[in-house]
Amino acid sequence: MRSFCRVCTSVCGILVDVEGDEVLRVRGDQEHPFSRGYTCPKGRALPQLHHHPDRLERPRMRADGRLRDTTWDACLDDLGTRLKDIIDRHGPQSVAFYFSTMESAGFRMAEALHAAIGTPAKFSPLTIDGTAKPLVSDLVGGFMGLSGRTDLDNADFLMLVGVNPVVSHGHAISMPNPTGTVREIARRGQVWVIDPRRTETARLATAHLAPRPSTDHAVLAYLVREILRDGMKSDVPVQGIDELARAVEPFTLEHTAKLADVAEADLARLFAGVRAAKCVAVETGTGVTMTAERANVTQWLAWVLMILTGAMNRPGGTWFHPGFAYQLETFGEFLPVTPIEGSFGPGPRSRPEAQAFINEWPCAALPDEIAAGNIRALINVGGSLVTSFPETGKLIPALQSLEVFATTEIINNETTELATHVLPTKDPLERPDITIHDILSSHVSVQYSPAVVEPVGERRSMWWVFAELGRRLGYELGNLGDPDTSTDDDVLAVLLAGARTGFDEVAAVGWAEAPRELPAAWVDEHVARMGGWRLAPPLLVDQLAGLKPPAPLVLVPRRQRRKLNGQLDFLGEAPEVLIHPEDGAAAGVADGQKVTVRSANGELTGIAKVDDSIRRGAVSIPHGHHAANVNRLTNKDDIDVVTGMVRYSGVPVSLHPA
Repeated sequence: MRSFCRVCTSVCGILVDVEGDEVLRVRGDQEHPFSRGYTCPKGRALPQLHHHPDRLERPRMRADGRLRDTTWDACLDDLGTRLKDIIDRHGPQSVAFYFSTMESAGFRMAEALHAAIGTPAKFSPLTIDGTAKPLVSDLVGGFMGLSGRTDLDNADFLMLVGVNPVVSHGHAISMPNPTGTVREIARRGQVWVIDPRRTETARLATAHLAPRPSTDHAVLAYLVREILRDGMKSDVPVQGIDELARAVEPFTLEHTAKLADVAEADLARLFAGVRAAKCVAVETGTGVTMTAERANVTQWLAWVLMILTGAMNRPGGTWFHPGFAYQLETFGEFLPVTPIEGSFGPGPRSRPEAQAFINEWPCAALPDEIAAGNIRALINVGGSLVTSFPETGKLIPALQSLEVFATTEIINNETTELATHVLPTKDPLERPDITIHDILSSHVSVQYSPAVVEPVGERRSMWWVFAELGRRLGYELGNLGDPDTSTDDDVLAVLLAGARTGFDEVAAVGWAEAPRELPAAWVDEHVARMGGWRLAPPLLVDQLAGLKPPAPLVLVPRRQRRKLNGQLDFLGEAPEVLIHPEDGAAAGVADGQKVTVRSANGELTGIAKVDDSIRRGAVSIPHGHHAANVNRLTNKDDIDVVTGMVRYSGVPVSLHPA
C-alpha cells in the first residue's frame, strides 16, 4: 500500500506490505516523484514501531501514584474537570502546551485548543534546535516566514556547515536520497563540509574543513570580509554594508586561522572556491543551530555570504518556499516587513531575561515556570521531554510536581511514566495524513496517505482527543472537525481548504506539486519594499562582537542513522561518546571503555569511541538518548537571551575514566 514516511521532514514515499493486521515490510516507492525509491533505516523501521511491545493501546490515568488503564470517557472527563478547576483558580496562563508531532490534523486541533484556552504558555522544539533560522529571516530578510532552501538541482558550490545530511537528511533542509544528491553536486562542482568531525557527508565531499568547535562563525566572517574587500558580485539592493564591513574587519586570514585552528592555506583555498563560483549555497544544521547566540551569528553570516555572492533567490543558490497551503506570492504589499530590531513579545514571568519569539517561550524556562507556580498544567503534544529538554535533573522533579501533565503518545517511554493522563493516539500507519509544515518540504508540494492498517486497541485520532477535551472545557472547535460526525479525511480536507490543490485531487493521486519560481518575483519585491537586504542588524553585530573563544574541550551534537531525537530507541543505536585519540589519552580513556563526561552542571557515563574522525577539543554525543542523556550536561540558565535557545553545543566538558 502506498504511503509516505513521517519520521522526518524528508517525507519519503514508501510502499507498505500488509497481511491482515500485520505490517510486514516497508520499501521505497520507485514511482514517488521526490524520493524515487529511496528510504532510510528509520523509515524502514515503521513495522517495528507499529508492533512495538510497549505500544500504548488504552488511555491511562494516575491514581494512588500509579498509572492505570481506564476508558476514554473517564480519562477525558477527569482531565477536563481538573484543567477547568486550574483555569478557574489560576487563570488560563497556568496551562501550558508543548507542540511536537508530525500529525497534521492533531497538531492543528491542539493549536485550536491552545488558542481557545487563551494561554501564552507555548513551547516547541524550536528553542531546542532551531531558532537561529527564523531569527535571521526576520532580522536580515524582514519576514521570519522567508524560508530558504538550497536549489539542489542546480547548485555547483555548496557549503554544509555543521550539518550531515547523509545521516540526518538535512532535517530542516529535507534532502531525500542525500548520498546521491551530495555526490551529484560534487561531480559537477564543489561540496565543502565545515565540521569538527569527518562526517559521512564529508567523506563524499570535495573538501572538508575541521575548525575548532564553536568557531564556524569565524570562517564565514573571514569569507565575508574578503568578499567585501574584493568587491561583491551581487547587484541586489542591500543596506548596512559599511556596518557589516566594520563588524567583520577583525577576521583576517591570520586571526581566523588561529581562532579556528585551521591552516591558512585551507582557508585561502576555500575563499578561492567561493570567489570563483557562479553561486554559493550555504546550509547549516544542528552543529550550528544548537550553539545558542553563536548560532544566530553563524546563520547571519551564512546569509550575508549568499547575498554578497548573488545566490539569494537565484538558480544554483537559495530559493524561498512560498508555501502550498498558503501562497506567499499572493500577499503582495500585505507581506509584512518586520522591524530590524526583531519581533519579540513578553516572556515567562520567572525568567525576566527571556522573551517570547514567534509567540513561544523558551523550553529552558519550563521548570522555573512550574517551580514558581505560574504553570500548573502541561499538555504535551507528542514530545519526548525527558530526552530533549535541558537540565534533566531539574526538569523531572518539575514535571512530577504538576497538578496535571497530559501527554499524547504511541509508545510508553520515560516521559509518559511521569504523566497524570496518557492519551494513546494512532501511529503513522493507522491514520490518514497530509504532510505538515509544507515550507520545510524540498518542493512546493503536499502529500496524502490513507490509513494502512486499523488502529491497535483503543487508540484514537489525535484531533478527536483534543476536540473532545475542548468540548469538556466548554470550547467548540467544530470548525476543524466535529468529534461526533467528522472523519479523519474530513479534517484533512479543512486543512487543505484554499490550498493550491484541493483535498479530493490530492487524495486521489497521493501528492500534488506546484511549479517552483526561481527567481521569485515576490521575494525581489519584498526585498525592494524594505530597502534591500539588511546586512548588519545591530542585534547580530553586537552578538558577534561579544563572542569569546570557546573552552579547550566542548560538547558537540551528532545525529544518527537509526535514531531521530527521542524516537526509535528500539533500533539499538548506541550513544557512543566520540573523542579524539589525543583527548582520550590525556584523560586516560581508551576505546570501548566506560567514560564519564562532566560539565559544570552534571555528568553522564557512556562508552568511549576513540576515533581520529573527530578533531581535538570536541566530544561528540548524540542527543535523544535516555541512558547517556546529554541534557544532564546542559544548563537551563545558559541560553541565548535573544531567542531563548539553550546551549546544547559548545558546553565546556571534561573526560574521566568511569
